[in-house]
Amino acid sequence: MVWITEFLLLFFIVSAKLGSSTTEPADANKPGKNLQFPLLNPCPINGRTHLRAGEGLEIRAANRGKEYSTAAIQGSQHCELKLFNMELQGTLSPEIGNLSQLEILDLSYNPNLEGPIPSSIGRLTNLQILRLIGCKFSGGIPQELEFEFGRWYRALNSNQLNGTIPPSLGRLSNLNYLDLADNQLTGTLPISANNGSGLDMLVKAEHFRLDNNFLNESVPSNFSHLTNLCVLNLANNTLAGPMPNLTELEGLSYLDLSNNSFNLSTIPEWLSNLHNLTTLIIEFGQLHGEVPQFLFSLPSLQEVRLKNNAFNGTLNISSITNSKLRILNFQNNDINSITLSSSYNEKLVLAGNPVCNNSQLQQTEYCQNVRPDSPYNSSDNITCLQPYKGRVISRAPYNSYVQQLLPQLEQGFEDFLRTKPINFSIRNFSFDTNDYLQVELRFCLSNSKSFTRENIINFLDFNTQDLNLPDDFGPSFFSASQYDFRNRVIRGLTIGIAVGSAVAVLIIAGLAIYSLRQRRQARKAFSLRNPFAYWGSFGEDAGDAPQLRGARTFSLDELKKCTNDFSRVNEIGSGGYGKVYRGTLPNGQIVAIKRSEKGSMQGGLEFKTEIELLSRVHHLNLVELVGFCYEKGELLLVYEYISNGTLRDSLSGRNQIQLDWKRRLKIALDSARGLVYLHNHANPPIIHRDVKSSNILLDDNLIAKVADFGLSTLLQNSEEDQFSIHVKGTPGYVDPEYVMTQQLTAKSDVYSLGVVMLELITSEPPLNKGKYIVSKVKMAIDKNDKEWYGLKDMIDPTLLKSGSLDGLRIFVELALSCLDESSELRPTMDNLVKEIEVLLTDYESNTSTSAPLFAIELGSMKDAYDEIELSKEVSSQDIYRYTGRHNMI
Repeated sequence: MVWITEFLLLFFIVSAKLGSSTTEPADANKPGKNLQFPLLNPCPINGRTHLRAGEGLEIRAANRGKEYSTAAIQGSQHCELKLFNMELQGTLSPEIGNLSQLEILDLSYNPNLEGPIPSSIGRLTNLQILRLIGCKFSGGIPQELEFEFGRWYRALNSNQLNGTIPPSLGRLSNLNYLDLADNQLTGTLPISANNGSGLDMLVKAEHFRLDNNFLNESVPSNFSHLTNLCVLNLANNTLAGPMPNLTELEGLSYLDLSNNSFNLSTIPEWLSNLHNLTTLIIEFGQLHGEVPQFLFSLPSLQEVRLKNNAFNGTLNISSITNSKLRILNFQNNDINSITLSSSYNEKLVLAGNPVCNNSQLQQTEYCQNVRPDSPYNSSDNITCLQPYKGRVISRAPYNSYVQQLLPQLEQGFEDFLRTKPINFSIRNFSFDTNDYLQVELRFCLSNSKSFTRENIINFLDFNTQDLNLPDDFGPSFFSASQYDFRNRVIRGLTIGIAVGSAVAVLIIAGLAIYSLRQRRQARKAFSLRNPFAYWGSFGEDAGDAPQLRGARTFSLDELKKCTNDFSRVNEIGSGGYGKVYRGTLPNGQIVAIKRSEKGSMQGGLEFKTEIELLSRVHHLNLVELVGFCYEKGELLLVYEYISNGTLRDSLSGRNQIQLDWKRRLKIALDSARGLVYLHNHANPPIIHRDVKSSNILLDDNLIAKVADFGLSTLLQNSEEDQFSIHVKGTPGYVDPEYVMTQQLTAKSDVYSLGVVMLELITSEPPLNKGKYIVSKVKMAIDKNDKEWYGLKDMIDPTLLKSGSLDGLRIFVELALSCLDESSELRPTMDNLVKEIEVLLTDYESNTSTSAPLFAIELGSMKDAYDEIELSKEVSSQDIYRYTGRHNMI
């Protein structure tokens, strides 16, 4: 009877916070979210007790004045808790650790479920599967997730987890699936040492996704012990050192090492041993040399994506022996010739390579921008007037060629619906920004033209993860669209008559404008194929046409449309370069568009310099160019619109964002990481020369991104440490040694960042009422003051109220070391990153967050940053903060 007690405990923990989950019958068309039926029902199936939404026996409690009863539970001692995609809101209670019989815990896809993952979850010694995907959990991964027997599945991806990966995960000896992607994890990949634990001990693991974090240093050689790995994704981190040697991972089928900071190298020869490899992705991988022939002979390979590298010479695909190969993407390299194979008729992408300057190749599909695959549509046997629609959302298949797998998905649904009077069709598929596959579905009843509420309620099977989908699709869930129960027959007849009349009018109008449109399209096509055909209209000072890698070209008409023809309503600022406008692209993305003043020779040079620079710089902590327009004498740059503005906005209170001590440490770390990339990994190396708090942007997750380096000065010789040139910075941030010597070095950026670090402590601008922040801090320091270091009166009052300032003394000393008048005595930016990482790790280990009992709530809870907008009082110095990540295809 212990397990019954545990279940009732769980019920009261959850039901006390789910008062808004019960709805009236009119809301029954939202399965998996707001349900008429009670939220938790035990369901004996095949000797197991399932706790999930929408089916089985009723479990209810007193709620909002309604009297309910609790049903008895009979059956197995095993249970599963599945509350995914339920719009839950709140935090997870430590009491969850008392459910000792729990085997499956799935709270995925509840984006308002936040707070830390309680360490008590380590007491769930029977847990087999843990899925906390797509929530907003923060804090570190609990060290207590180390229980050994029967543990094979851990998915904590797409949250806001931070800190380091605990080595104790290596004790999960039976772990098969580990997904920690899309978080904010830092530090190194932990390995076993001195009989300790590490990821290299997970020798039974088949699936590792650690992408889209901030992991650094090199990939340990011990990873070669993971010989059962089928999927390895380490993309979009800051991993450095040599490309890892994965020779022994012969079972690997999916490998992605993109967008890290690995050393310059050629294609690794060990790839020739990976005979099971289906997908190889190494974008922005600093790979060079010629592409080796062996790559096209790997027997299982289906997709190769090696764009944005430095491959050169001849691409020889004349002897392809692999009939499975479907996609070869070498976009934006330096390939100058190609030898084609008559047997290869699949997708080949060469846009952005010198070979596309060849007149014979220029008009071929090889040299055009990548087009998406044609949508997959199953045989459409949908006949009802109003189908029931929804989407299946899943982790992207390991297999690269998704369209080949969709018939398997279709067969899975056919098997699931075999006993139900329901027809269905698959319309198309797409991937979202987090690499989740979304497949659209439509359903009809065989014996009815539309669904009733009862039909919809009976459809709730789709809100479980019990669908028998192909293994390649990973964890999945069904998200239904709202269903309109009103009779639409009369409306349909009315629409039909209106449409018929409109068609007649459109035909007449279409014939009248056909000729004009054809001429306009011809001019537009020429402009898009030759975006710099008229370069030189700015005179000789404009130089040669820019050499770009990765940025998208916009037409002037597109940008006029998304800014209401550059109306004053859309104007959000101006600067020396020109005006900046807010616009919305057709896909809904909000952008900021910088428009140069016409006839400016200097504008032409600035434009060329900035787009060449921004199009080849890519890092998580640097803003990136979305695209540009050069047409009819217009120079325009398109950036992502950053809704949370600059660090200076937050410190001054202008945008109402309050930053606690931990967040300020992270902002310092993010900023330093971005500058390290400019100094050490950009080619050629870049000195920012204008680091300041108004050039550090905060995205929606308050991750810092360094902006406005488009007109920075490039090192002319990467082997030299300095060069002489006259450039201007911003008063208060300028390196005093540079002012005296006019010698600009990477240490000048270190000095400027030191000033920003003092701003993070005091929230004061560097020059305030005639006083310099550096001098004020140095004079106020009292080394005998162990707690405040003599700076209590200068510290931002919001920091004093936010909790512990552990590490303040070290942070101040680190900032002052950056502010040494001698550049030789300042740390390098790389060393600064390491020091802040240690400081942040120590802070996280010395502080803890308490959480209330399983405080999950349905309903609306306003986020502190939901309605914050940038001030329209934008200065000329601040206006170039708008920038963003371009869309890679």
